Amino acid sequence: MTRTVIVSGGASGIGLATVERLLDDGWRAVVADRGTAALDQARARLAGHADVRFEQLDVTDEDAVEAAVARVDEDFGPVRGVVTAAGIGSATSFLDSSPQLFRQVLEVNLTGTFLLARAAARSMVRTGGGAIVTISSVSGTRGSPGRAAYSASKGGVITMTKVMALELGPLGVRANCVAPGATETPLVTEVHTPEVRAAILPAIPLGRYAQPRETAEAIAFLLDERSAFVTGQTLTVDGGQTAGAGWSLPRTEVAS
Repeated sequence: MTRTVIVSGGASGIGLATVERLLDDGWRAVVADRGTAALDQARARLAGHADVRFEQLDVTDEDAVEAAVARVDEDFGPVRGVVTAAGIGSATSFLDSSPQLFRQVLEVNLTGTFLLARAAARSMVRTGGGAIVTISSVSGTRGSPGRAAYSASKGGVITMTKVMALELGPLGVRANCVAPGATETPLVTEVHTPEVRAAILPAIPLGRYAQPRETAEAIAFLLDERSAFVTGQTLTVDGGQTAGAGWSLPRTEVAS
């Protein structure tokens, strides 16, 4: 059976790695992204794949999202999966955060997730079911300094995914969430200075950042029938970062 998946934010980072992983699994993939330059780069990287198409899409535009899902259903579908990887970040202290910044981050990360997931779910309910994977962050599971807006948006994604699981499960649609930790995406490579990395790495038991493909593996599992009885869950892919209390003893003091 043909399986079609829409991946927002699919032209770079975790989204693009997910598209590549799902193509390997036999999915037909729709790369949805707002940036024309990113889409052009993704086209070049995915050249030769017959089972991929590209949509320029602003996930905050309700009409555009509904129209894109309808086009995919008619020309490339039916939609059986969706991955809501489109998002933006911010690094601003709580006291300095403006309402405009707060609204902008929530509009993309939370409202955008809602709009695409809702449109895809409506399609899935009509055509035989499917699976939704939303993308949160470790910052959505615990506080992160400088990320009032980002953490609020990503925490909202986790809770909304639980609601989707409860309401959509009886209709044949599963909904799960992946919460990545620090990941070597182009954006992170650009903005994580050596000082930032030095602060983050000691909190990661595995001692490194994730590669996008590693997060994509978790997403692929949650879309697949291998996870057919899994819904309403958040799978954290963070190298163990959130397993601890936020501090650790020097390694020489840890008992063997």
